[in-house]
Amino acid sequence: MNISFYETIKDLNWESIGESIYSKTSLDVERALNASRITIEDFKALISPAASKYLEPMASMSRDITQKRFGKVMQFYVPLYLSNECTNHCIYCGFNHNNDIERITQTDDEILSEIKVIKSMNMDNVLLLTGEHPSNAGIEYIEHAVELCRPYFSTINLEVYPMSIEEYKRLFKAGVNSVYVYQETYREEVYKHYHPKGMKSNYLHRLETPERLAKAGAHRIGFGALIGLEDWRVEMVYMAMHLRFMTKNYWRSKYAVAFPRMRPAEGGFQPNVIMTDKEFAQTIWAYRLFDNDIDISMTTRESMEMRNHFVTLGISSMSAGSKTDPGGYSKPNHELEQFHTNDNRNEVEMEAMVRSQGYDVVYKDWDKILN
Repeated sequence: MNISFYETIKDLNWESIGESIYSKTSLDVERALNASRITIEDFKALISPAASKYLEPMASMSRDITQKRFGKVMQFYVPLYLSNECTNHCIYCGFNHNNDIERITQTDDEILSEIKVIKSMNMDNVLLLTGEHPSNAGIEYIEHAVELCRPYFSTINLEVYPMSIEEYKRLFKAGVNSVYVYQETYREEVYKHYHPKGMKSNYLHRLETPERLAKAGAHRIGFGALIGLEDWRVEMVYMAMHLRFMTKNYWRSKYAVAFPRMRPAEGGFQPNVIMTDKEFAQTIWAYRLFDNDIDISMTTRESMEMRNHFVTLGISSMSAGSKTDPGGYSKPNHELEQFHTNDNRNEVEMEAMVRSQGYDVVYKDWDKILN
């Protein structure tokens, strides 16, 4: 029986890891940049303040690795929000149960209307999202939504609440390719503060979701931490440990990471920690050097300038023309958004931008087909 990821981190001390990161020197960074395989200690150096003087070589290495692994290609995907109903009380989220917003769970006809608009955008890679409301948007609802989407999209991905192994098996059988679940924060002692009520308040259940996904046979598993709650450098080290644990113990699945920086949302929560654009870049490059094979995505949370700049610098997928409200493509209502987007270009404008930098655009996920 495999030991769980929680068992490997439960005795670690958050502050001690932070001290280890902030004590890294230029020598540690140079050693990491010359390593044949980057260890967690090397990763700490790459994510540390000491690495800020080495961003240019990190960017160059990241570009070379990404082009070698993925080619000069950017994969596009589009999110489709099915429901904003939620029983959780996450204090930073626009879907918080306490927020006084209109709640919508889309009907079949409404989902098909969204699909019609998305297909007119040439998209073939869709990410289905819900809040956490098992009675109104539970496994049966999500499974049915996947079946509705299956005739129209070559790749169907999910970002929904954590489920059991058997439930995930049902969804994979229905046609799901990838599932993304974000830990939000790896800092266990404050997790309950940010998630005071609802199923999401169970730290361990959420932390072990990638393991249940792998046991259920997931093709790709995505995870990450929300940037803005706790010290992002420490979060990134825990996340790197999580990634290394998964790739070692569940190597049949592929992995994806994202680094969502907090954006304004209903409820007015302000980030506790700010990650600058330069630090965001450092994080992307550190992860690309840490694991050459992971898919790294950048959402419309980021600015137009940032997304333009990173086409050639380590990112392998981007959302385009995104709406973050249920019904947002056919009947947009900004008051229902989970968060406000930062880059509002449509897919035509995004494709022109990507091609202007000598890259091709892929609207579907070829990875599953080729494997």
